Amino acid sequence: MTDSSPKYALGIDFGTSSARTLLLNLLSGEEAALCELPYAHGVIDRTLPVTGERLDADWALHDPDDYIPVLERGIARVLSDVPGAAQHVIGIGVDATCCSVLPVTADGVPLCRIERWRGHPHAWLKLWKHHAPARIARRLSQVAAERREPFLARCGGLVSSEWYFPKIIETWLEDRPVYDAAAGFVEVADWLVWYLCGRLRRGASPAAYKALWSAEDGLPPDSFFAAAFPGFGPPDQKLGRDFYQLGTPAGRIRPELAARLGLPSAVTVAVGNIDAFAAFPGAGVKGPGTFFMTIGTSACDLVVHDKQIPLSGITGVAKDGIIPGLYGYEAGEAATGDMLGWFARTMAPVGDTAVLLAELETGAAKLAPGETGLVALDWWNGNRSILADADLSGTIVGLTLQTGPAEIYRALLEAIAFGNTTILNNFRQVGFEFTEIVACGGIAEKSPLLMQLIADVSGMSLSVPAATEVTARGAALFGAVAAGAFPDISSAAWALRPAMAHRYSPDRRAGAVYQDVYGIFTALHDALGRDHAGWLHELKRIKGRMAGTVSHVPL
Repeated sequence: MTDSSPKYALGIDFGTSSARTLLLNLLSGEEAALCELPYAHGVIDRTLPVTGERLDADWALHDPDDYIPVLERGIARVLSDVPGAAQHVIGIGVDATCCSVLPVTADGVPLCRIERWRGHPHAWLKLWKHHAPARIARRLSQVAAERREPFLARCGGLVSSEWYFPKIIETWLEDRPVYDAAAGFVEVADWLVWYLCGRLRRGASPAAYKALWSAEDGLPPDSFFAAAFPGFGPPDQKLGRDFYQLGTPAGRIRPELAARLGLPSAVTVAVGNIDAFAAFPGAGVKGPGTFFMTIGTSACDLVVHDKQIPLSGITGVAKDGIIPGLYGYEAGEAATGDMLGWFARTMAPVGDTAVLLAELETGAAKLAPGETGLVALDWWNGNRSILADADLSGTIVGLTLQTGPAEIYRALLEAIAFGNTTILNNFRQVGFEFTEIVACGGIAEKSPLLMQLIADVSGMSLSVPAATEVTARGAALFGAVAAGAFPDISSAAWALRPAMAHRYSPDRRAGAVYQDVYGIFTALHDALGRDHAGWLHELKRIKGRMAGTVSHVPL
């Protein structure tokens, strides 16, 4: 940018529990103001708010009415923190968890907001970690393999229960009236962009990674879905076929909304993005050679390359999916912060979880590599990569009467590090070369111990950017590109890249110990995740069958 007049962009990152709004100075790269607001309801995974109906295992819903208040309050708050900035805002970028899909009317009204449908669980927003359609995903994977569908090569060989079609086929199978009443099923980021500018502009990146779409081949053929679930389809009936690339304008902010927020009516709204994908340029990463991870509730791992290389165990690859001009690869771990939070809540269900996590971190840091005598498999929410099996469950091996909370907590941290290295090695085995790891997200900032463990286990240096909210920063950069402030996202990422706040070098002595422990982890990973996965699957089936069968326990 050569114009020296003030310019700002807004980036809004909608996570699992809260939304973060960032006002980014496009001249200096300074994070001028930041606001984080929790959702009123948060994850709905036990009972439906309206009826009290008990939800089955692996359900995870959101109330879409959690989103709009934090969007508007967040924008208003950051603008109030920097007087005079509002008139210089040129773009807005939005990212959200994915695949988090919402059934809507033709006007974009969520079905669960309509009285007739509020008592229907399938009418609510299904969050990314809604894993209930695992059996549907397995059926889609089986039929795709039998038919040798070309999209399988782009998604690591398996369809995930986290994705678009398993979730909407689940609705089609279990609540046909809701499916028929929905004019469409929309990614939450696309729905928020729709709210901001009044136009539905579905993002190409979510479609490519979560809806089996590609620019070359489009959506899978009708015949594929007919073979898997006769009567379902066509696939574009609720999804459409028009998708828009990252960094392109979705439209201008709605005039009435601009007036209410005090923004110029010329503000450009960018096409929506996946949260982790926005973080990639937000951290200043722009090319191959970096293994990038965002680690919060879950972990998403991203890699870019100038070639498309066949690779199993990933969750997707698409050209232009992360950075235009490059192939973007996605993998990840389904439970990181979620797993650590579970342990803290289990240890102190009435106490302050944040305080206990800090105490556990301190205690775990005092233990030497291998001192716990434990190995854990981090499958508290299933395995995303490299097994793509949502029905796997977590395991801790080596417990004794001497095992304490700090030992278990460290074993969980080590499991995250081992899972990360398993993903790294999966890329390395087909020729990917990495020079560094860059990590961002809440856990990257709050757990120096985990960052050091990842460096020790992987044998690679790891850096954490000095930006407060890397994901919201990336969303703001896409807003700036859509508004014409930069020619492309790579230019914006490099021009405004943040410094690195922390660097972790691998400890070779620790790494030598962890080679032995990782060998045990790998053996357990393959035994319980491949050879005998049926054991864990059967435990989950028994649990589901028996849940709620005992109404009371006699004293």
